Amino acid sequence: MPPFLTVAAYAPPGVGMLGAGIVSEVFDARGQGLPAFDFALCTDRPGRVRTDVGLPLVVDHGLDRLAGADLVIALPWAEFRTPPGPAVREALTAAHARGALVAAHCVGAFALAAAGLLDGRRATTHWRFAGLLAERHPEVTVEPDALYVDEGTVVTGAGAAAGFDLCLHLLRREYGATTANAIARDLVLPSHRDGGQAQYLATPVPEDSRDERLGDVLAWARENLHEPLPVAELARRALMSRRSFARRFAASTGTTPHAWLLGLRLGRAEELLETTELPVEEIARAVGFGSAAVLRAQFVRRRGVPPRAYRRAFSRTP
Repeated sequence: MPPFLTVAAYAPPGVGMLGAGIVSEVFDARGQGLPAFDFALCTDRPGRVRTDVGLPLVVDHGLDRLAGADLVIALPWAEFRTPPGPAVREALTAAHARGALVAAHCVGAFALAAAGLLDGRRATTHWRFAGLLAERHPEVTVEPDALYVDEGTVVTGAGAAAGFDLCLHLLRREYGATTANAIARDLVLPSHRDGGQAQYLATPVPEDSRDERLGDVLAWARENLHEPLPVAELARRALMSRRSFARRFAASTGTTPHAWLLGLRLGRAEELLETTELPVEEIARAVGFGSAAVLRAQFVRRRGVPPRAYRRAFSRTP
């Protein structure tokens, strides 16, 4: 199937202004060779819609907008403890049944659960309400720590600004790394955070010189992906023991050095596959996998397709 182009975000009464702003920014028309998304907010009854901060939001489209969208996003809303009405649930299930990609982040996941779209699937939501989602919908496997969970035609994301991670993941999945990275740069966002990364970090901002050293080491690693980059070497450069480095790394990034490096290498490999004609073997060496066989194994495991199939799908070379 072609990538999504028509995007409809459902904004119920009490919709979160942050959530509405995130999807509006990500799927804004940009030009410069980027996808020209047809984006619209929709609601139960078009007109002024109350938001979670009290400011009204004018929404021009009703639920019928969901009927023609390639991507349907259920936005978080203040009264998520009360399930949406039958018309909304039917519109969501009908969109999914006809082949639309359906997504939600934060407590928007409660709307998908109420519509039965999460039954038998893994899902996530804001960590604070993960227990409530699991209690109300025992047929859903809730992963409270994930940034986002991709179940193919249904994708859920964590709370607040993690909506950006969900949207960028969808762009990367459907359009490739180059498009996702270009939009992330435009929004001044990290280009990619793995879905398994922790939602909540105990030290989200640098606290002392150790964090500054860690940042310098991560920047150095990004520029030297062709090197083996063992954890012992990274720890040495950060002037820490290996154990202290691993602990500090997890506290600052929410993941392990190995997982972080793997994601970085795969992301760089995606960009090279999309934008160059370099042989796969050369790309494998350039990003630190050593051989095409290792790159292929990691690509199939993490992306679901071999590198050459990815290149055929997303290549931007003439």
